[in-house]
Amino acid sequence: MRIALVSEHASPLATLGGVDAGGQNVHVAALALALAERGNEVVVHTRRTSPEQPDTVPMAPGVTVDHVPAGPPEPLPKDELLPHMAEFGAHLARGWQGERPDVAHAHFWMSGLAALTAAEPLGVPVVQTFHALGTVKRRWQGAADTSPATRISTERDIGRRAVAVIATCSDEVRELVVLGVPRDRIAVVPCGVDLGLFRPGGPAAPRGDRPLVLSIGRMVPRKGVDTVVRALRQVPGAELVIAGGEPGDEEGTRLCTLADGLGLGDRVRLIGSVGRAEVPALMRSADVLVTVPWYEPFGMVPLEALACGVPVIASAVGGHLDTVAGCGVLVPPRRPRALSRALGDLLARPGLRSALSAAGARRARACYGWSRIAEQTESVYRNLAGGRLGVLAAAGG
Repeated sequence: MRIALVSEHASPLATLGGVDAGGQNVHVAALALALAERGNEVVVHTRRTSPEQPDTVPMAPGVTVDHVPAGPPEPLPKDELLPHMAEFGAHLARGWQGERPDVAHAHFWMSGLAALTAAEPLGVPVVQTFHALGTVKRRWQGAADTSPATRISTERDIGRRAVAVIATCSDEVRELVVLGVPRDRIAVVPCGVDLGLFRPGGPAAPRGDRPLVLSIGRMVPRKGVDTVVRALRQVPGAELVIAGGEPGDEEGTRLCTLADGLGLGDRVRLIGSVGRAEVPALMRSADVLVTVPWYEPFGMVPLEALACGVPVIASAVGGHLDTVAGCGVLVPPRRPRALSRALGDLLARPGLRSALSAAGARRARACYGWSRIAEQTESVYRNLAGGRLGVLAAAGG
């Protein structure tokens, strides 16, 4: 198949750890590679963010990255990209008129808008993965939500126009149905994990003698890292390592100020962004990984930790309800006391940590390898022609 992946702000070539560079970048890159390994021809369309970027970049055998001229060729916050989606869609339309893809798979809502603009006149079927929904973001962030005012109504329109919507977890299915997406057009296909990179038994980063708690991810308030810092007050002797962001960024500065104000300056360490190849060793150095965002459409970090055999405590939201439940510990978001109790209990029980380590690694291997995810995604593409998506959706993807 000729497959177009449209990912307007999340380039598969981006350095991870910035405000707008995280799980979607990993997802699109890994999905493209895994689909190509199955014999498909994949082009990833992403916005040009530098004048020096070439028009196209061969990423791997069978995978090409197309840098789309849409707006100024410089980094922009994703919430400022909507005015440039007409230009993005026009670029797609010109290219697809010459070489029509068999399917376009849009990632994030603005990608869906651009993809549908280009695809509908050409009869190209569009599959949509939202990765995050405006209704959920608005619910949790309220006035702090910087999304364009039309986001929710546009997502509703995209969900009804796309031939299929891929939800990454069961919780998202409920949100999509409430939004107005027909249930028989929704398939569940989770995000995946690189089982060659994230595995138990590999090298671990150096560490001290204190119990080590790890938090890793983008430095934005909704990730709830401040909840972990507050919980540490009730976990004597433990050290918290926070990976992500860059020195001096706003959220990192806020967390340092919070830790110092709580008298935890000697037990909280921010190390900035970590290269992806170094993440597994960092994870394996920890006694427990904690990720307690207010909301989480899927959550790739806990899945990667599970694959490394690292015990996980996660907030009981979104994709965590599928991945972590039963092989990790779930706690309410924004509840430092509940988190401190869970942390204290887990750090005091090496037998429980060992059991969770084995269970998490088993689940990651059985359910979340990228070859399996690519097979399920390709099945959605191929089932479109036969009208069998409803069967797939009823089976849970």
